[in-house]
Amino acid sequence: MEVLAALLVIAALAVVVWFVGGPLRGGAAAVDEEAREEESERQALEAAKEAKYREIRETELDHRTGKLTDEDWRALDRQLRAEAVEILRALDALDG
Repeated sequence: MEVLAALLVIAALAVVVWFVGGPLRGGAAAVDEEAREEESERQALEAAKEAKYREIRETELDHRTGKLTDEDWRALDRQLRAEAVEILRALDALDG
């Protein structure tokens, strides 16, 4: 009889610990999900940065080969570089 009572107490304690620890277990999962989302956003921004740099290089080449006039190239270059700066700021915001 005493063994049965001890087992019941242990089982009850295990249930209490399980329910009390539930939010802590869920919190770790939420932190992991947040870290995955941040990493996904970082990867997307890095890809956008590389694409924007490539676009800037291509317009420079188009300008050198005469496909773009000086005026068109300056306007396009200014726009592309402003977009690149915004991407870089977003990356910095993730770090800071």
